[in-house]
Amino acid sequence: EDPSLERHFKGHRDAVTSVDFSLNKKQLASGSMDSCLMIWNMKPQMRAYRFVGHQDAVMCVQFSPSGHLVASGSRDKTVRLWIPSLKGKSTVFKAHTGTVRSVHFSSDGQSLVTASDDKTIKVWTVHRQKFLFSLSQHINWVRCARFSPDGRLIVSSSDDKTVKLWDKTSRECIHSFCEHGGFVNHVDFHPSGTCIAAAGTDSTVKLWDVRMNRLLQHYQGKLRPLGVALNSVVNSLSFHPSGNYLVTASNDSTLKILDLLEGRLMYTLHGHQGPATCVAFSRDGDLFASGGSDEQVMVWKTNFDTADDGDALKTQKSGSSVDGSHHTGSEIDCGIHHKKTRIQDSGRILGHQEEEASLMNTLEHIMGQLDVLTQTVSILEQRLTLTEDKLKECLENQQKIIQNKTN
Repeated sequence: EDPSLERHFKGHRDAVTSVDFSLNKKQLASGSMDSCLMIWNMKPQMRAYRFVGHQDAVMCVQFSPSGHLVASGSRDKTVRLWIPSLKGKSTVFKAHTGTVRSVHFSSDGQSLVTASDDKTIKVWTVHRQKFLFSLSQHINWVRCARFSPDGRLIVSSSDDKTVKLWDKTSRECIHSFCEHGGFVNHVDFHPSGTCIAAAGTDSTVKLWDVRMNRLLQHYQGKLRPLGVALNSVVNSLSFHPSGNYLVTASNDSTLKILDLLEGRLMYTLHGHQGPATCVAFSRDGDLFASGGSDEQVMVWKTNFDTADDGDALKTQKSGSSVDGSHHTGSEIDCGIHHKKTRIQDSGRILGHQEEEASLMNTLEHIMGQLDVLTQTVSILEQRLTLTEDKLKECLENQQKIIQNKTN
C-alpha cells in the first residue's frame, strides 16, 4: 500500500524548518522562520500549543527520548528546553555566537549536541545545561550534528562541503568525508550505527560505512546510477527505524522514499506548494511528518513497511556488516538481514510482550518525571539567580544612599 496523507496542520506564519514526533506519537513539534515553536496534538479536536520565546527564527526542534522535553535552536543564538504542555515553560541559554542550526539529544536523554553558524559543535548536559566541550574543525557553518545510537560518536555536516565523524571520548575528528560537491544540509546515523547518510545542495544523498570510512551508495540527479531522480537541493532526510528505507525532502517540493535494500526509488510524494524543507519518521516508523516553505506541516501514514511479514527485512542490533556498490539494483547491507520465522509457544510470547510493554511504560514514566524535575530545578535556579541579582542591586542602592547622606 502506498503512503497516504493523514493530516495537515496550518498555524505557522512562515516557512517550517524542522519537525519531530514525540515517543508515543501523541504530539508533533515544529519550528518555523516565524520565531515560534508549535506543538501539534495528534488527537482530533485537541488544540495546538504555540510557544513564543525565541527572538528570531526557530531553526531546529527535537523531542527528548522520553518525549517530556523539547529542545529548540534559533537564529537568536540560543537554545531553549520546553515542557510540551499548555503552560509551555522553558529554560534558555546562549549556546553559540551564531545561529543554532541543529539540536539533538543522546539516546539516554542526558546530553545535547548543538551545531551553529559559528563553525562549532557543542555538547551540553541536559540537566542544568552545563557546557561540556566544543568541536571546531569545520571552516564554515555547521548545518547539522547527531549522536550515534550508542552515544560514542558524533557526526556533523557543514557548508565547507564535508561530513565529519568525531569520537565523543577523545573529542577528536576521526574522519572527514569530502565527496559532496556542495553544502551538506543534513546528516544522520543509520539505526544500526554502522553507516551514515548525508543530503546536500549538489542534489545528492550519500551513504558511508563509518567503520571502513568508504562510500557505499549515492543517489544523484543527473547521473542517476540507481534510477533515482534527485534533481534538486536535498534539505533533509530520515531513516525508517527498520533501517531499510530513507525519506528525503527537496527544493522541488517532493518527498522521496528510497529502498536501501534494492537501491531504488520507491515513491515520490507531492503535497507541498514550494520547497519541502524537513522530514522525520516517528520512532516506530508508522508515520512521517514533513514541513515546507508553504508554512504547512503534513503527517503521512507510511503503509509500505513490511516488518511484520514472515520474510521481512529487519535491522540487526549488532555485529552487522555493510556492503554495496554504485550499480542499479545494488543492495546495501547496512546491518540488514532477513527475519526468520520461529515456532514458539504463543502464550509465553504474549506474556513476555506484556511484561516488556509494562516495563517500557514504567521506564517512560520515570524518564518523564526526571525530565520534568530537571526542568523545574532549572527554572528555580534561574529565578533564584534573578532574586540574588535584585538583592545585590537593592544593597548597592542602599549603600549609595548612605554614602550620599554621609557626604
